[in-house]
Amino acid sequence: MYDKAKELIDAAKKIIIIQAENPDGDSLGSALALEEIIGDLGKEVILYCPVETPKYMHYIKGWDRVTSVFDPSADLVIIVDTTADVLLTKVLETAGVRHFLETHPVLAIDHHISESNLSFPHTLLVEEAVATAEIIYGLAIDAKWPINQQAAENLLIAIMSDSLGLTVQNVTPRTYFTAGKLAELGADNSEVEKRRREYMKKSAEILKYKGVLIERIEYFLDGKLALIRIPWEEIKEYSDQYNPSVLVLDEMRFVENVEIGIAIKTYPDGKLTGKLRSNLPISATVAGFFGGGGHEYAAGFRVYESIDEIIPELLTATDKAIKEYESGTQIS
Repeated sequence: MYDKAKELIDAAKKIIIIQAENPDGDSLGSALALEEIIGDLGKEVILYCPVETPKYMHYIKGWDRVTSVFDPSADLVIIVDTTADVLLTKVLETAGVRHFLETHPVLAIDHHISESNLSFPHTLLVEEAVATAEIIYGLAIDAKWPINQQAAENLLIAIMSDSLGLTVQNVTPRTYFTAGKLAELGADNSEVEKRRREYMKKSAEILKYKGVLIERIEYFLDGKLALIRIPWEEIKEYSDQYNPSVLVLDEMRFVENVEIGIAIKTYPDGKLTGKLRSNLPISATVAGFFGGGGHEYAAGFRVYESIDEIIPELLTATDKAIKEYESGTQIS
């Protein structure tokens, strides 16, 4: 399973690791862990993401090594935590990058098992896991590559981030085993959590804004869908301090009777993004209706439609997904 990935990495001298345009704890932790592991093999590594690392992730050591400048001198590309073109739009629109991806080996490592729709040749290392970091750990162990203490910390951060502290439904015995092995390698989750809590502190202004968002939450489908709309003006004003959708999205799905929470952001170029968190395993299904993806309990999508057009479609897709899950039929 890991042979082709190991072969590509062994053959490369300079590797660029790409995160998608929605960087999160798993994508950043996985990228930084790969930088450590591959760097210790004598490879030169560049960390690339077309957007800035959100401030709430600055507790992850090494975030400031991620650059928004694409380096075309690499001889291997590794994409972490996505196999969807829609999450690489800015990457593909950067001058010369699509041609580079079409003419160089590309390895995509992801834990989302939905079918890849990357529009350039690539090798996949995909398996069902709670986080991409689990797969990277498996690759390193299979290849007998050393995992230093910082790499172990980065992998543990990634796993804790995507599993919400080992609490989501798709955590498996393998996840606990991997977390334990990373602790043996020196990863200290309590120390990481201290840093994370420090960066998670909110200003009084952000707390007040959170209250405004809570008051604006809308409920549909007999209260099973909680929806928040976030306009560009608020994204521009508050995102530098805190991601507006992250402020309320998880709390939305803990409201009585709610099965899925969705945050919709609108942008001046006509783009609209949706971030989904659910209590039922339907997030990827609903996001897939709009060409997006993710895993069963957390997913996202991006479209270029007006919010007035999207809302009815979103209600239809969500209602269908809930009814099919509740009836036990196959969700298509």
